[in-house]
Amino acid sequence: MAIANPNVNDRKEIFGWVMYDWANSAFSTTVVTVFLGPYLTAITKAAADAKGFIYLLNYPIRFDSYFAFLISASVLLQVTFLPILGALADYSHMRKQLMRFFAFLGAITTILMFFITPGGYWFAGLLFLVANVAFGASIVFYNAYLPSIASEDKRDEVSSKGFAYGYLGGGLLLLLNLVLFMFGDKLNLDDAMVARISLASAGVWWLGFSLITFSRLQPRHAVRSLPEGETYFTIGFKQLGHLMD
Repeated sequence: MAIANPNVNDRKEIFGWVMYDWANSAFSTTVVTVFLGPYLTAITKAAADAKGFIYLLNYPIRFDSYFAFLISASVLLQVTFLPILGALADYSHMRKQLMRFFAFLGAITTILMFFITPGGYWFAGLLFLVANVAFGASIVFYNAYLPSIASEDKRDEVSSKGFAYGYLGGGLLLLLNLVLFMFGDKLNLDDAMVARISLASAGVWWLGFSLITFSRLQPRHAVRSLPEGETYFTIGFKQLGHLMD
């Protein structure tokens, strides 16, 4: 049940909030920055034609541009859907439920990246699109929580703490995965298996540590009431338009 007038500056709840940065930053570092791009390029190259192209609905894509294509596509999807989710974050009572839904969706699809094998570049692309959009969506609700859990004079401090936890959490898992990469041959693991384990580990990390977040964050009432005659769709894109003016 959403809380109408919850306490602010609660240390346990703030700790739960910053732990989400610790949890999801593993996706940014291990998946997006280091492991998925090279691994996906390698398996896409193996499936490309003699000229180095794969085809999406007869549209040619160079094997070494496929990951960049997926990044662009996920950004386009985020631009399309995140304004609506932003309106839900401001005007609905479902902030915690939706944040948890997208966090779990992103984490689970990241775990499924373990099953990306040669020939599965389309499967990999689908998983990445879902995971990256879910990552962005969960951040919308995560950021919307800050004014509810911290008083105005504490928000910069809490936000900075979240960034710090994010760098630490994402950096720690990446370090562990790089150590695995360095010693993979001694464990009889080839580079492809190390990449698959590392990708899945980011999802396990994201899912596992986010449980701390959702055990401590309290549901909240909407920050504002939806204006008469507006829908989440219309108000979301009006807010986007104001930002672009």
